[in-house]
Amino acid sequence: MSDDQTPTDSKLTTSKRRWAAEGKFLTGRISRPETERLPPGQHLVKNWPVLDLGQQPVVSTETWRLDVRGLVETPLTLTWAAFQAIEQSTRMSDIHCVTTWSRYDNKWKGVSTRDLLDLAMPKPEAGYVMLTSYDGYTTNLPLADFAAEDAILATAWEGLPLTPEHGGPMRLVVPHLYFWKSAKWLRRIELMPGDEAGFWEKNGYHIYGDPWREQRYSDD
Repeated sequence: MSDDQTPTDSKLTTSKRRWAAEGKFLTGRISRPETERLPPGQHLVKNWPVLDLGQQPVVSTETWRLDVRGLVETPLTLTWAAFQAIEQSTRMSDIHCVTTWSRYDNKWKGVSTRDLLDLAMPKPEAGYVMLTSYDGYTTNLPLADFAAEDAILATAWEGLPLTPEHGGPMRLVVPHLYFWKSAKWLRRIELMPGDEAGFWEKNGYHIYGDPWREQRYSDD
């Protein structure tokens, strides 16, 4: 293609322009100085504590599938090979758990949530996401937060495959929310028009979960 040629429009480029015009993926977050890096009520740890619902599903890459459904132009069912064929990205981010521990500078590799959405193409009325894991866990978040620039569907941590106890073979990482929003063993992503409570949200946790506002519980 010569420099003076314009690429032909596709549904994807049209959708991207629409998302930009609507501010679809803008969360309003700003960079914080180092003195504000640790949210209130949190303490730093060097290890990575394991928290789950009491069971850790065994999910092999041979049987693993990821469904993307709901308000999307192109519903997806991805095998492990198909997921690995999507452009791979790296991210570095902090973890903030609602149980008050934080861990800095975690190195992730996987698929950017934005790259996955490029394939599925959310419909204009999509505003929220429900995540479902292989152990039956569910959690909700706004589409704009799921599509944050640093959000990633991680398959590796610190250069090694993500271990089962930490959500392997694949988990979501949304660094700017409490970590219960970053579902482990992710199986299904459903785009919805309105918000719905997930497992912990139905059991007393905050519907959104902003660490810097200490949104731990429903009355915070």
